[in-house]
Amino acid sequence: MELDSLYQEVILDHYRKPAHKALQPNPTNQVHHINPACGDEVTLNLHMDGQKIVDVSWDGVGCSISQASTSIMTDLMIGKDVDSAMKVLNEFTELMQSKGSLKGDEEILDDAVALAGVSKFPARIKCALLGWMAFKDAVSQSQSGN
Repeated sequence: MELDSLYQEVILDHYRKPAHKALQPNPTNQVHHINPACGDEVTLNLHMDGQKIVDVSWDGVGCSISQASTSIMTDLMIGKDVDSAMKVLNEFTELMQSKGSLKGDEEILDDAVALAGVSKFPARIKCALLGWMAFKDAVSQSQSGN
């Protein structure tokens, strides 16, 4: 199987069976982000214990890219400390801003490398980043005490 086909299957699998797509009650922080360009939306609940990300749950509507990317992100972030999670987030952001020049480090990004091709399509980058930016916002709010 060609790598692009495999990546497409990973994306479709996360879209069809999204991980952690059910808002869990009593979050440390809740954020709602909208991509005004296309109307995709995500509400994200973050549960933290000190600097540890205990749970990330979400609900949303949108294209397969935004929904799959958010699903992948939740799998990657749960159980990490904030510093480790921010390294993953920064790696993914760099991949999305690479215009297709980077493939992504599978050791760090795991299934998120399947989204590398999205970076060639500027209109879709915000779709892929929607859940990730919601996560970053929720962590930032929890760190500032808001």
